[in-house]
Amino acid sequence: MMDTSYLASAIKQFEYYKMLGEKAIAQLPDEALFWQYNAESNSIAVIVNHMAGNMLSRFTDFLTTDGEKPWRNRDAEFEDRFKSREEIIAHWDKGWECLLTTLRDLHTEQLETVVYIRNDGHTVTEAINRQLAHYPYHIGQIVYIAKMAANENWESLSISRNKSGDYNTRKFDQEKSRRHFTDDL
Repeated sequence: MMDTSYLASAIKQFEYYKMLGEKAIAQLPDEALFWQYNAESNSIAVIVNHMAGNMLSRFTDFLTTDGEKPWRNRDAEFEDRFKSREEIIAHWDKGWECLLTTLRDLHTEQLETVVYIRNDGHTVTEAINRQLAHYPYHIGQIVYIAKMAANENWESLSISRNKSGDYNTRKFDQEKSRRHFTDDL
């Protein structure tokens, strides 16, 4: 039986986007993680740095301190600081661990608690929704950059071209039931 609470659903969504980012990154050679289209564009490494920095700031002491921590240097998140894939992945994992641990520790009765981001009050639900929009935006950038870099070697992360009929047949062959769309990916 699927847990139908908002928190369980939000966690599943975050985990889905984390998986998409990881599968995109895994398709690339190390040097492609640092590629930028031009000086104004971000590399995958820079996007990861920004996302992890945001996650650490927003979700450290989530209920008790402002989500924009005094120790965060957002501008530095857009500088190339990594030397290897391992450093990128370690920082990625640190951000996601902070986010997911915080969400797993929350309780439904806390969803209307007010938390602050730069002194702007949000309910916990609103703060989570804000990040559920922000992180997939950047995951989309990662996937797009990875798809360009992998070129003809790209392996689809969703329904492959000209495979919608097969996917729909598989889905409609299943009995109707309450489940998360990611359960059978």
